[in-house]
Amino acid sequence: MMKTYYADVLSKVLYEHLSHEKIVQLIETPKYETHGDLAFPCFELAKVLKKSPVQIANELVEQIHSDIFSKVEAVGPYVNVFLNRKEISIPIIEEILQKKEKYGSSIDGKGQTIVVDLSSPNIAKPFSMGHLRSTVIGNSICQIAQKVGYQTVGINHLGDWGTQFGKLMYAYLTWGDEAKVKASPIKELNKLYVYFHEMAQDNPALENEGRIWFKKLEEGDEEATRLWTWFREVSLKDFQRIYDLLDVQFDSYNGEAFFNDKMDDVVRLLEEKNLLIESDGAKVVDLSEYNLPPCLIKKSDGATLYATRDLAAAIYRQNTYHFSQAIYVVGGEQALHFQQFFHVLEKMGYDWVKGMKYVPFGLMMKDGKKMSTRKGKTILLEEVLQEAIGLSKKNIQEKNPDLSNADEVARQVGVGAVIFHDLKNERTNNCEFSLESMLKPEGETGPYIQYTHARACSILRKSPIALDKIHFNGLTDDYSWTIIKLLEQFPEIISRAFHRYEPSVISKYLLDLAQSFNKYYGQVRVLEVDEQIHSRLALLVAVVTVLAEGLRLLGIQAPQELSLIHISEPTRP
Repeated sequence: MMKTYYADVLSKVLYEHLSHEKIVQLIETPKYETHGDLAFPCFELAKVLKKSPVQIANELVEQIHSDIFSKVEAVGPYVNVFLNRKEISIPIIEEILQKKEKYGSSIDGKGQTIVVDLSSPNIAKPFSMGHLRSTVIGNSICQIAQKVGYQTVGINHLGDWGTQFGKLMYAYLTWGDEAKVKASPIKELNKLYVYFHEMAQDNPALENEGRIWFKKLEEGDEEATRLWTWFREVSLKDFQRIYDLLDVQFDSYNGEAFFNDKMDDVVRLLEEKNLLIESDGAKVVDLSEYNLPPCLIKKSDGATLYATRDLAAAIYRQNTYHFSQAIYVVGGEQALHFQQFFHVLEKMGYDWVKGMKYVPFGLMMKDGKKMSTRKGKTILLEEVLQEAIGLSKKNIQEKNPDLSNADEVARQVGVGAVIFHDLKNERTNNCEFSLESMLKPEGETGPYIQYTHARACSILRKSPIALDKIHFNGLTDDYSWTIIKLLEQFPEIISRAFHRYEPSVISKYLLDLAQSFNKYYGQVRVLEVDEQIHSRLALLVAVVTVLAEGLRLLGIQAPQELSLIHISEPTRP
């Protein structure tokens, strides 16, 4: 909005040389507030006007006149403007008060569908911290896409097929205890799977037993099918507890097994298009034109592979959902697979492959090492979440023992801390795990933003004026203005996060907004009854609205009541 105002004025002077859109793109925010609110660089004009940028800046200053500016000055090659704070702030805050949680929404994606492939744990395997990243990044991308008008389809592409199930069946029938599996499915099934591999080291023949049982499953054997169905059901039940804690929902649980009867069609299509060639008895698609190794479609024994299954899944999803975009939130180590997979679809003549995106992410690390084991055991996500919730509850009991819904708030803060700790990092970066640091109510943490939101709510509860009666007449002090400028950026922040598939854009924005509000609170007597109390309360409502909505887009809830004594605040004047 602010950039648009400035661009509108500049366009009246520069319409012969630069489009309005180009002017908006060129406008910058000065690094220091003392240099103004917005700056227009004149380098682009220098090429056209054959003058120095400094000369152009000085000439433009004389031509720019508008009530929306309190000051216009040339700073070297830049035309810097100071905005009329009162005039600019009124429409911003009024829009937030009017639209409430809809502020920042758009209809850019109206009538279009985005399919998001996320989470995708393996059946009968522990839901580890490694799956956290795909789950929360993918869920946030879904929320952001909906915010900008898209319909989303969240798909949990379960790892529910493969030779490992034959091994697990043999292990269960040989060493398993039904009661123990029913009591703790994932723990016991994983223990059996690990034990199978330990025994197979001394008895390699067991590997063949695993293959035999998987072949039985492929052929529809009654006992094998019963066991596979049971393993899948108990695993999903276990996983659901974690998804409930994270408050993550899916539209489809169609995993690898769902596409068993659809892969022959893919092979047939590839053959019809003369894309399959033989290589050492296997069937592959040549990708040398893309400087890539061939994509393996069918092994020499006739077995299909991940690429075949992904091709079948992509075609099915396009036929079913008619997506404009299909997003795969998968670890960074799968880059080659997705390059091959997309190029095969391209060679098959599917134009919709242009809308398919591989959205990689970095590793979850502990002490600089890949976080996969601790004392020889896989780190279960559920255990981490429960520990975070427990620590949050202990903190609440110590600082706010009278909190009425302490258990629910502890869940919101504990789980929110884990999610935010992940999403504050740019997704392609590795993420260093530290339960202690992520739960701190200060610094760059989820609890810091939640506590800030609760603090603002607490002030509003003490308001001497009914909140539905307040009105905004403009604020001009520096602390208010910093917040207002940040609030104005929220729609742009959402757009940037969506186009980059990058939730961290929102995370970092929320930290800036929370920090600015806490500085404001330390310097301004919000509830002092004077001619500006309406405006100050309206500003707080806007802050609460944007903080809560920003957290929601990250998949984090915003409690309205918490112990507030943790947040260090500046000394009041």
